[in-house]
Amino acid sequence: MSFAAVKVHVERTWSNARLVTLAADTGLGIVEDGVVASREGRIVYAGPRADAPAFESGDAIDCAGRWITPGFIDCHTHLVFAGNRAREFELRLAGASYEEIARAGGGIVSTMAATRAASTEELIAQALPRLDAMLADGVTTVEIKSGYGLAQADEIKMLTAARALAKHRPINVVTTFLGAHAVPSEFQGRADAYIDEVCERMIPAVAAAGLADAVDAFCEGIGFSPAQVRRVFETARAHGLRVKLHADQLSNLHGAALAAEFGALSADHLEFVDTAGLVAMANAGTVAVLLPGAYYFTREERRPPIEALRAHGVPIALATDCNPGTSPLTSPLLAMNMAATLFRLTVEECLAGFTREAARALGLLGDRGTLEAGKRCDLAIWNIGEPAELVYHLGLNRLHARVWSGEA
Repeated sequence: MSFAAVKVHVERTWSNARLVTLAADTGLGIVEDGVVASREGRIVYAGPRADAPAFESGDAIDCAGRWITPGFIDCHTHLVFAGNRAREFELRLAGASYEEIARAGGGIVSTMAATRAASTEELIAQALPRLDAMLADGVTTVEIKSGYGLAQADEIKMLTAARALAKHRPINVVTTFLGAHAVPSEFQGRADAYIDEVCERMIPAVAAAGLADAVDAFCEGIGFSPAQVRRVFETARAHGLRVKLHADQLSNLHGAALAAEFGALSADHLEFVDTAGLVAMANAGTVAVLLPGAYYFTREERRPPIEALRAHGVPIALATDCNPGTSPLTSPLLAMNMAATLFRLTVEECLAGFTREAARALGLLGDRGTLEAGKRCDLAIWNIGEPAELVYHLGLNRLHARVWSGEA
């Protein structure tokens, strides 16, 4: 028997499909007559039918000309929390600013009280409907931050709940410790003392328990100073944890440059980032995660510097920023439309932002985010005529099937 006649054993194939592979750093990587094949949850082949080997498959699926993209990755969420902040939404409609609400005891601290009062099981139960909405939009990997416990036991409770979601749903969960999110009421006026708590007790405990994949912080006038964030990052590095940062959202504290100095996976928001910060991010390979839901919901007027991000070659990812106060958004599809409409991103940038670049922002690009052999077989199959429809539609979900680890 010749080598050419040998069939490749796979568990499942999806054929008669059009692919958005995103396999290169630019372009959608469209394949008009494509095939995806998987074995043991990994892609064995993704490409043109004409170039595919002969497959021996137990389950052959005819996609009837539908489009396949990588499964969506939501790389910045605060999915686990208790309660809601609908009342604060009303206050903002009446003219109150986010900063005014936060300084009056609302904002993050109000969610802290509800989250502390909730059990792990209650946090899971409240998070599941939000997670289900994301899965219905084609999400196969989600990052979830802590940051509403703001005490060691409660932060660990949040991270435990986040990890547990993967036992309830077919989803990859990446967890981030965000103890430096706000100063809790018991440390009011003593931010440095709270950072002592974060660095001396919380990060070592979280690292020892293996509950976090990275450490985040909120570098802002209503959050923490660059000097305080530096301490958090130094501690994270000492415990082998990578970092990311809520940076330059409401003012320019040079958070992007600080994040890049520590080789951060990402710097997120970036409405006020300056050129020095962008240059530093580009040199460090730090991804810009843009959050159009927060920009829209808080009615911000200063957009992230999209043209400058492009000019300096900073990778651009997108995320929902799902949270109770500034972005109660669970739809990547809507977030892409917002990014295109409000930030003027292209269709290619939007789709890459929730796949390839989102994987890059989590340090997982070698494992997922594109349709390539060897990567996880996480797919979204769509009833669309062209990829632009995924960004174009408002409130219309054309998902046909979601595939996670090779299983529909």
